[in-house]
Amino acid sequence: MADGSGYKRCGAVFAFLLAALLLLLLVNIASGSVSIAPGEIFRILFRREGDPTNCNIVWQIRFPRALAAVLLGGGLSVSGFALQTFFHNPIAGPFVLGISSGAKLAVALVMILLLNQGRPVSSFEMVLAAFGGAMLSMCFVLAVSVRTDRMSVLIVAGVMIGYICSAVTDFVVTFADDSNIVNLHGWSLGSFSGMTWENVSSMSLIILPAFLLVFFLSKPIGAYLLGENYARSLGVNVRLLQTALVLLSSVLSAAVTAFAGPVSFVGIAVPHLTRNLLRTSRPVLVIPASFLGGSVFCLLCDLIARTVFAPTELSISSVTAIFGAPVVIWMMLRKKREG
Repeated sequence: MADGSGYKRCGAVFAFLLAALLLLLLVNIASGSVSIAPGEIFRILFRREGDPTNCNIVWQIRFPRALAAVLLGGGLSVSGFALQTFFHNPIAGPFVLGISSGAKLAVALVMILLLNQGRPVSSFEMVLAAFGGAMLSMCFVLAVSVRTDRMSVLIVAGVMIGYICSAVTDFVVTFADDSNIVNLHGWSLGSFSGMTWENVSSMSLIILPAFLLVFFLSKPIGAYLLGENYARSLGVNVRLLQTALVLLSSVLSAAVTAFAGPVSFVGIAVPHLTRNLLRTSRPVLVIPASFLGGSVFCLLCDLIARTVFAPTELSISSVTAIFGAPVVIWMMLRKKREG
């Protein structure tokens, strides 16, 4: 990164990600059962004028959904980066390690409990429940990591957490009312549909501060990546940094699960792809690039989920798995060759 070509490459990568983000925002807002021309979208967004029906579609349905995909996709990618940094392994991620599954189970329990009492679940309650479930799963993963250095064992443990959480969720759903099952089933598949401006505001207050805190930790994270002893020699409080990484990762993955349900493979694939694009592991560059990359990835996947088999909508996790799983397999094979 010391030469000019490295800085030019990073500039080009960020320019590409920003351009892709803006283009996909426009395409996501324009596409759907009712097509809206780009010119009319600009008039609706910036002049607040246009066909009333189209204005309602843009402002109340598509624009908040697109912004939710940007925020949640970016947050999930940064969550994966934090976990990969903590475990010193590119295969670590909230979905693979079972952290998202724990958050899903906790939210499902709270949703069924409160809906059975006849009252809706607030955004704060869902995020709080998801954070509690994510932290419980994280504690289990940390307990396993203390006993083994093999990432394969952690992955198996994460998969087992996912199976256990799914089994408990299915058991609880059996005793829920029919209407509650419908609400829970739609959420548990993973989707950005039904997002409101209240949801966008709530997730912004959680995801953006957490992202900024991770970004402000770029310097100690850079030292930590070179080894714990090296980081300590530079005055980094390693235990405090590790705690911050765990908490911030859990907050980010919990927010995503609370609002959109489980979203798979974004937290693993996107940070790795951005490192390859940038050709550097410097956190000050990788963290914002991961956020942008996660936003672009989720906007693209949401567009595919909505339009490919319209009017049927696919779950977002189905689409992200199609693109993300091959990346993870390639990473594991590459890591084995290098090992």
